[in-house]
Amino acid sequence: MDTGESQVSLLRRLGALSPRLRQRRFELLPLRGPGSPGTDVQGRTPGDSTVPRELADLISSIAEIGYLQPILVEEIPAADGPPRRVLALGERRLRAGRWGAVHMEDNPHFQTIPAVVCPGPLTEEERRVWQLVENLAREPLTPGEQAAGLLFHRCAVLVGKLLAAGKPVPAEVYALDDPAERFRALERLRAGDSRCAAPWSEVLTRLGLQMSPRKARELVRAFEFLPRDLVEDMDAHKVALHTRIRFVGLRRDQGAVADEIWAAVKSRGRPDLLAAAVAEAEAPAGAGDPGAVVDAAERGRDLSNLARAEKLRAPAPAAPGPTVAGSPGAGGPPGAGSGSSGPGPAALDTAVVTEALGALRRLSADLRVGARPGRFDAASLRLLAEQILQLLDTTITEPAAPAAAAA
Repeated sequence: MDTGESQVSLLRRLGALSPRLRQRRFELLPLRGPGSPGTDVQGRTPGDSTVPRELADLISSIAEIGYLQPILVEEIPAADGPPRRVLALGERRLRAGRWGAVHMEDNPHFQTIPAVVCPGPLTEEERRVWQLVENLAREPLTPGEQAAGLLFHRCAVLVGKLLAAGKPVPAEVYALDDPAERFRALERLRAGDSRCAAPWSEVLTRLGLQMSPRKARELVRAFEFLPRDLVEDMDAHKVALHTRIRFVGLRRDQGAVADEIWAAVKSRGRPDLLAAAVAEAEAPAGAGDPGAVVDAAERGRDLSNLARAEKLRAPAPAAPGPTVAGSPGAGGPPGAGSGSSGPGPAALDTAVVTEALGALRRLSADLRVGARPGRFDAASLRLLAEQILQLLDTTITEPAAPAAAAA
């Protein structure tokens, strides 16, 4: 799913979804005093959920270059006075701005805050669509962020249907920050009523996203089953969705083993081995010990890399051409007049390479934790390493020997 196309699609949905969102306008709002946005919608006072230490980077960024993204504000009509402006999205930006307005009042970036103002009140679904637009505009979403956004929107669709069917949603359900917990609570309120169902096909159609229901289910399944800190950890290490799905399957069957495998690949700095390690653990004859599983995955990856390198080093077959009697290759014993100066270099024994790689990895691990060799050993290691690097560079970059000229 292309991020730019998704954002355009969602922006179109904003207009089709609600006449209020079609009436949105851009304003620079004061950060203090009359006309400044409030935070009633969150039910907290400024500073309750975030402190300046957590906002330090954001405050510094705003102070230097200003706001990169506007906040979303609802304009709530009042019976006896001007409408109230209530924050819908952008709480951290507003809190950072308020802090700067008090403590850095001479900085022009803290005089006002850019805001998209919509006639309110907005529905949960309207807020969630806008949130997805904002996130896509900021940067490509990780699988965890994408799953959370989709699940929040599914909750919003479900809330709309429950309210339309006369089934009130308690405030404590709205207060659930985890989208999976909120969805389960809403499903309990639905109680199997098919009129209030929110299937993925409908949710994605309402969003206008070019995503299959199967992909949405897989994203959310991985998100729901894994602990939130593990989801964030995998997001940080850019673990692909298909690898997460396989990891979830292993974790269902062998929870402790799966977690130890993830810890092992992280400790080695090799999260890219997770898919191979899961495959090793799932194999009928797979090693039981997580460390041995990761070792096997690492050996398999190294062997695959060696095979690919060997294939790249192999000389390309000569293009067929016409032969003339008496010319090289026209007859005679095999190899006669072939222009070859002799057989190519012999391939290294795979077992030797595997043993050397294992020793080097153990050495590298010891060095990383502070172990140091003796002075003479260090000199020998350095000399051998330089020789090996030079020989490897020659092996990879040296052109093939020119064919000998025919006599």
